Amino acid sequence: MLVAGAVLVAEAFWLVAALPGAALVSDLGALLVAGWATVACVGAARRQPTPLRRFWTLLAVTMALAALGRATWTAQRLGGGDLPHTPLVGAVFTVGILTGTAALLCSPSAPRTAVGRARTLLDGVIVALALVPIGWVLVFRGVAAAELADPARTLGLLYPMFDLMQLTILVTVAGPVRTAWRPMSVLAASLTIRVLADVGYVSLVARGDYAAGHVIDLCWPLSYLLIGLAARYPPPPDCDGTDDTAEASPPPWWRVALPYLPVGGAIIAVVLARRPTGQTPQLVFVTMMALLAALAVRQGLAANENLRLVVRLRRLAYGDQLTGLPNRLLFNRRLRLALRDGRPVAVLLLDLDGFKQVNDRFGHATGDTLLTGLAARMRAAVDGDGTIARLGGDEFAVLVDGDRPVPPEQLAERLLDALRPSDGDEDVGVHPSASIGIAEYGPQHASHTDLLRDADIAMYAAKAAGKSAYRTCTPALRESAVSRAELIADLRRAVDEEQLHLEFQPIVELATGAVRSAEALVRWRHPRLGVLPPARFLPLAEETGLILPIDRWVIHEACRAAATWRKWAPEATVAVNISAAHLRRPDLIATVTAATAGVGLAPRALTLELTESALIEGTEAVLERLRQLRELGIGIAIDDFGTGYSSLSYLHRIPATELKIDRSFVARLGTDDERAYATVEMVTRLAGAFDLAVVAEGVETERQHAAVTAIGCPRGQGYLYGRPDGPGTVGQNRP
Repeated sequence: MLVAGAVLVAEAFWLVAALPGAALVSDLGALLVAGWATVACVGAARRQPTPLRRFWTLLAVTMALAALGRATWTAQRLGGGDLPHTPLVGAVFTVGILTGTAALLCSPSAPRTAVGRARTLLDGVIVALALVPIGWVLVFRGVAAAELADPARTLGLLYPMFDLMQLTILVTVAGPVRTAWRPMSVLAASLTIRVLADVGYVSLVARGDYAAGHVIDLCWPLSYLLIGLAARYPPPPDCDGTDDTAEASPPPWWRVALPYLPVGGAIIAVVLARRPTGQTPQLVFVTMMALLAALAVRQGLAANENLRLVVRLRRLAYGDQLTGLPNRLLFNRRLRLALRDGRPVAVLLLDLDGFKQVNDRFGHATGDTLLTGLAARMRAAVDGDGTIARLGGDEFAVLVDGDRPVPPEQLAERLLDALRPSDGDEDVGVHPSASIGIAEYGPQHASHTDLLRDADIAMYAAKAAGKSAYRTCTPALRESAVSRAELIADLRRAVDEEQLHLEFQPIVELATGAVRSAEALVRWRHPRLGVLPPARFLPLAEETGLILPIDRWVIHEACRAAATWRKWAPEATVAVNISAAHLRRPDLIATVTAATAGVGLAPRALTLELTESALIEGTEAVLERLRQLRELGIGIAIDDFGTGYSSLSYLHRIPATELKIDRSFVARLGTDDERAYATVEMVTRLAGAFDLAVVAEGVETERQHAAVTAIGCPRGQGYLYGRPDGPGTVGQNRP
């Protein structure tokens, strides 16, 4: 590179000083620099990655042709004495232009498809052709026709057009999305110098002012030097095409409009180029015809590309990208069309059971593979008897309309059969079952959304029936679902409108009958349905997340009530049930401390009752939360003991203070059930071993009272000792 630069500097000095033999020095300088650029491009082709070898090889061929053309030019000039605009020289330079253009179309940022390359090439041709009339008016106007009579001379006048074509192609492909690769910028500078050199050369030749050895001859070896310099840069980091992290963005407007901007100038130039006789110069006329042809082909490619884009957009808009099935949008569209035509319509809504566990256990990649396989099975099971679509996630739907060859129930059975595990699937452990809901359109439906709602109702009924089944929506199912939805909506307003209230059931010392504590039980004064027990609305509250504000309200109200009791019964405590969802929340401690501190209640006067199922799901964070509550003095009671997991290991880990024997065991104490007696006795002894207080729940008869007393259970709770009542009358309504 240093030698090539030195050659260029020496040539510049020679030409500027107008020393003898300037023409020969000019030819030799261009020949040497072009030869060095050829070697540099060959070296780049050898050491750079495979995707770039064709690019650098074509540039090496281009530089070799430039050196060959210059050598031929020099030989013929020395032999003839005039500027050798011969067909041979023109052919060599023209082939070099073609290989240079091919190199640009093989660059890392060039289009990858044949249509994209053709479009880019046409953009360059359009710009070049449009600039010919403009150049005619600005550069060649007034030149005698005789000067352009020679075809070789005319071809030489087209070199600037070819240069501009290449420059346009380079600008188009030089990284429209990411930062341009540095060699492309250097090549752009090389082409710009060549454009200026060829325009100046043609202008000088057309006016008869050019002679070999002119200072403008420095531009060509300078352009070759820049190409050799570009070969020294490293390849781009993503030249293998595997980098898909860059987000595609639309090109700037000027790149889109680039091939069309010069066309307006060309039209004006054609008008200005007309001779007084009304004739248009032949070169301008031919160029404009070629320009119109190029524009027509370019627009044809654009139209074809737009059609393909429309097809792709429709596929993206109406198809599921994972399974290839129609998506929710297309399904709803076909459903509305079927209803509008008045055809019999049925919808099957299918939801995979346990699919979330597949994603949690094996990852989403395995889940996607499973979904793809199940979608193929379901498509084969439907087999033209309906339209199957993926609505999202693990939810699918089948539309059956018109003259149905099979009833929807039979189609549901076929789907369930197709989704049953095949040989080997059960061993893998990633094959879920499915629940299907069926709804048929009828007078009760006002729109397609009503039909889908009924299918959803039936699908959840199938899940409730044990999953891997189907159910058809009936008026009873619909009425139940509507009532359930209305109850959930009413429950959302219950706390704000003070419809909830607490009743307290006493917990007594069995030996003395004294009330030692009371359990807070929430009730709902529904404005239309009357007083509702917890079993009627708490499951809905847990399902919808409303259990959290209800729990907070209960804790605060129970602490407020206990604060009033302790004025006349200092040892009285209150017990509050909390949900598993609340147990997992980090703000539980803040809620409890705020409730006790707000009414001046000692923390030891509050006991939180937790079910075994809630505790068994506890993580280390939950156990740590319980330990912090115990450190504050809050009591921890395990409610309904014996009906859950009853694992002794959990008694070691959970910082409990109390066990509450489930009422189902106590109820059998009055029936001479020896196993029930043994169970209660065992739990009582177990609690004593762990230093836990024991409460027998559900004591309703004197016989049960006698049994739990004889066993040694210290405390009891049940209707025998008092029914749930207001905070001011706890334990005063005994039967």
